[in-house]
Amino acid sequence: MAEQARQASLVLQSSTTKQKNATITKIREFLEKDKETILKANQQDLEKAKLEVDAGHLSASLYKRLDLSRGDKYQTLLEGVTDVVQLPDPTGKITLATKMDEGLELYRVTCPIGVLLIIFEARPEVVVQISCLAIKSGNAVILKGGKEAYNSNVALYKSLQNAILSLPPEQAIPLASIQLISSREEINELLVLDQYIDLVIPRGSKKMVRYIQENTRIPVLGHADGLCSIYVDEFADVQKSLRVITDAKIDYPAACNAVETLLIHSDVVQTQLPAIAKNLVAHGVHMRADERAFSVLQSTDIATEMYQASTPEDFDTEFLELILAIKVVDSLQEAIDHINIHGSHHTESIITENKENAELFMAKVDAAGVFWNASTRFSDGFRYGFGAEIGVSTNKTHARGPVGLNGLVIYKYKIYGSGQAVSDYEAGKKSLLHSKIPIDQE
Repeated sequence: MAEQARQASLVLQSSTTKQKNATITKIREFLEKDKETILKANQQDLEKAKLEVDAGHLSASLYKRLDLSRGDKYQTLLEGVTDVVQLPDPTGKITLATKMDEGLELYRVTCPIGVLLIIFEARPEVVVQISCLAIKSGNAVILKGGKEAYNSNVALYKSLQNAILSLPPEQAIPLASIQLISSREEINELLVLDQYIDLVIPRGSKKMVRYIQENTRIPVLGHADGLCSIYVDEFADVQKSLRVITDAKIDYPAACNAVETLLIHSDVVQTQLPAIAKNLVAHGVHMRADERAFSVLQSTDIATEMYQASTPEDFDTEFLELILAIKVVDSLQEAIDHINIHGSHHTESIITENKENAELFMAKVDAAGVFWNASTRFSDGFRYGFGAEIGVSTNKTHARGPVGLNGLVIYKYKIYGSGQAVSDYEAGKKSLLHSKIPIDQE
C-alpha cells in the first residue's frame, strides 16, 4: 500500500489544477448521492458506540464526534469540499526568484510533500476533508480511522473511490491516491516505512498521538492536547467576557479548541465571575475553582453541586466536556506564566479593552493561536478560510495552528542554466550576480 501510494504521489505531482478540481467536484457529487447510505452506516456505528459509552469503554466526547447527522454537520462537510475546489492551487507557486548570472536563474517553487499517513479517531468526516486537501495539494494519502467509526469510514471511502473511478481518462488520478486501512497492526507496519511515507498526521487522543510520536522515524505533525485558556484582564468588558467565554465552552465542548481553563484578574473577580459563572451554569457547565474563585462562587446563589474546589491536576486537564477550571491571578504576567507552563500551545485568548495588555499577551504567550476578545473556537481551518483543515499543529516546524492546503506543500529549488559550471566562479574568476527577479505567478 505504501509503495502504491508513493507511485500515485509521483503522478499527482504533475497533475493539473483542472484535474484535481474535477476529482474533488466529483467527490462532492457522489457524497450527495450516497448520503443516505453513509448516514445509515454512521447510525450503525452510533448504536455500537452507545453501548460502549454505557459500559464506560468510550468517552461521551468521542461519541459526539462520531455523529455525522448532528445538526448541519453533513451539509458543512459538503460545503467544505466545495470550498477546497475554490481555493487556489498551492503547488507551483514561486516564492523566490534570483538571477545568479546571465542565463543562470534560481527559483524556489512550492511542491507536494508526497505521501501522507493520517491516523484519526471517531471523526468520520476526516476521511473526506483530508482526501480533498491531499488531492488539491498533490499528495497521496493513507487513512486510518478509529474502529468506532469503521462502517462510516468504509462508506465514505467507497463513495470517494467510486467518484475517482467515474472520471474520464483525461481527468483521472490514480485510485491509490486515497487508501484506507482498518487494523492497528497495519499502522505499526506503516510507521517504519519511512522510505515511502513522508509525513504522519495523528488526530486523536493524547495517548494515541504520543504513541505515534514514539514509534516512528517519519516526521509527525500534530498536537497531543487542546488545553486552551481564556484570561479575563482587569480591563475586560463584562459583556465581552460573558459572550466569549460561554461560546468557547459550550459551542462544542468536545473540540480541541474549546476553553478548558478560565483565568481572571483579582481586580474584577468580584464583579465579573458571578455573572460569568451564572451564565455557564445555565448551560450546564460544572466549575473547578481555586480558593479565591471558590470563595466568590460561595457568595452567589449558584447551586453548590455546580462547582467544587479545584485540584492542581485540573489545570493540566483537557476535559472535553462541560467542565471548566477557574483560577484567580493578580497580574497579566501571572496569567501568561500560567498559560506557558500549563497550556498545550494550541489557542489562548485575552479579554481586555487595553490594547497594550492585549499586544503583550499575544507576544509573550507561546501558542499557535493567540486571540484578543474572541472565542478560542475560531481556531479552525474552516473558519480561517482554509476550506477545511488537515489537523492542528502545535509543532514549531513548517506548519503551525490549523493546517490547511499551505501546510501540505514544501518547496524545491529549480535552476535554469545554459551550461555553467561552478569552476567558472572560483578563484575570483567571476562573481555571481544574486539579483532579484520580479515574481509574476501568472
